Amino acid sequence: MPHDHGHHHHQAHDHHPGHDHAHPVLTGEIDHVFGQDRKREGEGRTTLVVIVTAVMMVAEIAGGVIFGSMALLADGLHMASHTAVLGVTLAAYVFARRWARDRRFSFGTGKINSLAGFTSAIMLGGFSLVMAIESVERLMNPVAIAYDQALIVAVVGLAVNAVSAVLLMNRPGHSHDHGHDHGHDHGHAHGHHHDSHHHDHNLRAAYLHVIADAVTSLLAIVALLAGRYVGITWLDPVMGIVGAALVAHWSIGLLRVTGAALLDRQAPQPVLDAVRAAIEADPHDKVLDLHVWSIGPGIRAAEMVIVSSDPARAAEYRARIPHSAEIVHLVVEVRPA
Repeated sequence: MPHDHGHHHHQAHDHHPGHDHAHPVLTGEIDHVFGQDRKREGEGRTTLVVIVTAVMMVAEIAGGVIFGSMALLADGLHMASHTAVLGVTLAAYVFARRWARDRRFSFGTGKINSLAGFTSAIMLGGFSLVMAIESVERLMNPVAIAYDQALIVAVVGLAVNAVSAVLLMNRPGHSHDHGHDHGHDHGHAHGHHHDSHHHDHNLRAAYLHVIADAVTSLLAIVALLAGRYVGITWLDPVMGIVGAALVAHWSIGLLRVTGAALLDRQAPQPVLDAVRAAIEADPHDKVLDLHVWSIGPGIRAAEMVIVSSDPARAAEYRARIPHSAEIVHLVVEVRPA
């Protein structure tokens, strides 16, 4: 946002207390790490899921080759694709953490999280397309199904994905706690809890991927049981189409959320309204321009132009910003009315 150098203005750089307790020194450079150099909870959980999936992949491919089972081999290769997707998730965590202090990233590496989630969403969409094409082909040209063997593979796949989903799902007891007393600049205590799963697009992408596979396995089990005991053979490809539609729906939703973060979309209206109301609580001040956008999981940057008949110090405006807005980097320009 260009500043009008003909007017008096202040710049305030604010740091979220929960992410970075160190205040910037006036004689040095401002820190833009915002806690992104710390190991996120999702990284450890994703590592476990990658290990479980990789072990399952090796076991199924080996079993398929040894026992000559195409069903096992196919599912093993399917697991290989999952290992690759989850590998992208894990790599994003590691990259974001290790490069957090690289000055080439204007606001730190928080958006690597959204980029990985966006990439995973595209892969998830590709997975749903392949599922749909294969299911339609099977519906038009039915093939003989080895029900017993296929059921075993589907049940084992469901169990593995259920364990993975539990590891990746949101657990309230493990959310990041920012309920410390921060009296500096703000003048009051903040009690705020981040839901890491809600903000972590990378973790959500991994979670949706294993849930999608679990749903696919569950639908396959239902279809295989119907074919094995009732003789409804067409239900197997139909369930494949239903599963593909569900996966595509989740993929589109994830693309919208991560795409909005990558394109610096304005924060939700309630956040903008809260920030504007906090600044304009003083009748002398009016917010002329306001930009609030995501720069990482649960953290935002903001720029605003304030017109005031009685200008205050930038720190005073910063102190008015509600902690719930999750703004860790704030630039304020004040223009006399």
